[in-house]
Amino acid sequence: MSNCQLYLLTPPRIDAGFAELLDSVLAEGVASVLQIRLKDQPENQLPGLIPPLVKAAKRHGVSVLMNDRPDLAVHYAMDGVHIGQEDAPYAEARAALGKTGIVGVTCHDSRHLAMTAAEKGADYVAFGAMFPTATKSPKASASVELIEWWSEVFEVPCVAIGGITPENASPVIEAGADFIAVSGGVWNHPAGPVEAVRAFGALLSAR
Repeated sequence: MSNCQLYLLTPPRIDAGFAELLDSVLAEGVASVLQIRLKDQPENQLPGLIPPLVKAAKRHGVSVLMNDRPDLAVHYAMDGVHIGQEDAPYAEARAALGKTGIVGVTCHDSRHLAMTAAEKGADYVAFGAMFPTATKSPKASASVELIEWWSEVFEVPCVAIGGITPENASPVIEAGADFIAVSGGVWNHPAGPVEAVRAFGALLSAR
């Protein structure tokens, strides 16, 4: 029995109307985490765009994390931050967020990076890309076996990310991922984002 949950990432660039769409997606009650990842957004637009996203997440009881930027996570009263290997060091992120803040770490396909992050105190490790993805150019490709190994050996939750859709998610869920992280699989779904999260919800509740 898997207790896998949906971890939703924003598209890399959004407009002012996105908060309303996000609200309708989160209202489905499927996503438990939202990562605000506005990689292609001009910095000067962030103050106008981020607060409504945080508000939507909190309204639906969803944990909200900022990608890469511990300073923005603190500034906008988010629950935590997600850092890559080239972003703010773990110690800096933890110092900014405090003991109770969530700090998650990208570990690509590396057992070593994941074990190091877990030893330092990361709240979760993220493996990927599980599948080819159009959202970013993945630095590595992770296997379902890696998810299986981690979930059998370690208590620290793992997040599977990269190219996950309702059509290909089952093996990843069955491997023991604690979360499946999805961006394009929701926002670019042919039937629309709300139908996409419903499809993920049906998969997750069937386990």
